[in-house]
Amino acid sequence: QVQLVESGGGLVQAGGSLRVSCAASGRTFSSYHMGWFRQTAGKEREFVAALSWSGGTTYYADSVKGRFTISRDNAKNTVYLQMNSLKPEDTAVYYCAAAHSTESYYRTYYSSPSWYSYWGQGTQVTVSS
Repeated sequence: QVQLVESGGGLVQAGGSLRVSCAASGRTFSSYHMGWFRQTAGKEREFVAALSWSGGTTYYADSVKGRFTISRDNAKNTVYLQMNSLKPEDTAVYYCAAAHSTESYYRTYYSSPSWYSYWGQGTQVTVSS
């Protein structure tokens, strides 16, 4: 069982940066693949970034590639999403998610919300123009 708590959201101007964090409980955090998703009102949850349990494989949505970076600190049981060059269209509630599976399943399902077993409550990120 893993419990996830996001933090670090807020209001930032377009072109600015923000780092959101996701703190996980449980001693086996290092064995979980982690993902970041975002959602706006009336829309489906959208994949943003994913990181394998080993930290060796990352994926990004095309819309954030080159601007966002996902990372993890297993000693702190925390995964981060560094967001640079933010745009108004990045405004959303950001959720972190965790999945415990093989590397091969991760490579196939990393962008699918239904594959992840555990979710945080979300943190609001608002980018003003």
